[in-house]
Amino acid sequence: MDLRESIAHQTAFSLRLAKSVATAEAASSNLAFSPLSLHALLCLVAAGSKGQTLDQLVSFLGSGAAAAAAASVAAAAAADAADLTALASQVVEIVLADASAVGGPRVAFANGVWIDGSLSLKDSFKSIVASAYKAETKSVDFQTKAAEVTDQVNSWVETATAGLIKDLLPQGSVNQNTRLVLSNALYFKGAWTEKFDASETKDDEFHLLDGSLVQAPFMTSGKKQFISSYDNFKVLKLPYKQGDDKRQFSMYIFLPEANDGLWNLTEKLGSDPEFLNRHLPKQKVSVGKFKIPKFKISFGFEASQTLKAMGLTLPFSAGADLTEMVDSPVGRDLYVSSIHHKSFIEVNEEGTEAAAASAAVVMMRALVRETPDFVADHPFAFLIREDMTGVVLFIGHVLNPLVTE
Repeated sequence: MDLRESIAHQTAFSLRLAKSVATAEAASSNLAFSPLSLHALLCLVAAGSKGQTLDQLVSFLGSGAAAAAAASVAAAAAADAADLTALASQVVEIVLADASAVGGPRVAFANGVWIDGSLSLKDSFKSIVASAYKAETKSVDFQTKAAEVTDQVNSWVETATAGLIKDLLPQGSVNQNTRLVLSNALYFKGAWTEKFDASETKDDEFHLLDGSLVQAPFMTSGKKQFISSYDNFKVLKLPYKQGDDKRQFSMYIFLPEANDGLWNLTEKLGSDPEFLNRHLPKQKVSVGKFKIPKFKISFGFEASQTLKAMGLTLPFSAGADLTEMVDSPVGRDLYVSSIHHKSFIEVNEEGTEAAAASAAVVMMRALVRETPDFVADHPFAFLIREDMTGVVLFIGHVLNPLVTE
């Protein structure tokens, strides 16, 4: 497996998903979600799939490097599934290791599998769950205690995200027909390499998409910044304080020139896999006016409809083949009934705190050189990325910095 190529596929998936989520779920609200969390969850579903369901998952997630060299379609799918597992494992080991003890960001990523006590995981799937995903597996009673299990999963997620993500699974999403819940939780807290002076934060006008204005608190700085300028948009890089390893986490803000230019910019980000890498700032420049709004976003959605609209249909259908998950004929009757995702992000003078969680419920059927300004006083897109590998942890957009949900 070529890690860089696999991460490029993952990033392309992230940006496609961001465009679809923005269109379907957040065209009129602030958005923050973790494509990495959802990608890891779908990779875990792929590890428990076979046949056409596995083929569709690996194609959808962008893994295809092994197909040309494989001797058959089945062998290609198995090789690609192994690549997805290897990618997930390396991302967990390399990118998501906590760096807080050595001066870097606090990073935590946890996976969990809850399985009904009447079933057991297949040895091969159990091995992947434990080794690649470092996941906890818990035997529970969905058939008579579904509400209690829902509370248990939600409590686990809340603990794993330092209390930021609550009630990931809504009441009723798990019932007596549920046989497995697959979940993960991601937490990130990083301090800016150069913090903003809170005494310099002042209220100013922010232009909304409908043409109206709100007064919002803006951070500012007179220091040089990583900025690149292009026709119709600018990009800002805000690095987080580094630990003693080579990882460098950064927030990127994509600011359209026009007050209503966000959707065109989002379309470009989601349609061209290389657009992101081509437009990242490489060096610091002197800045004229520089203003970034503080913001806090809580966002949640049920992702299956968005994923189906993007072409991933089989895992959610009567034709789902999830027989590699459980060691029982019941495996023939399993399908993914829903995928729930929640995220939280807060950006202020100190840095960023962010968290996300995803859960799949599996049921049975029944460059410019002049001194630029960077004034983010109208809707913009943002992402948090680990620059050494290129892995995107969070993506979102701000339509109104005063709205938190």
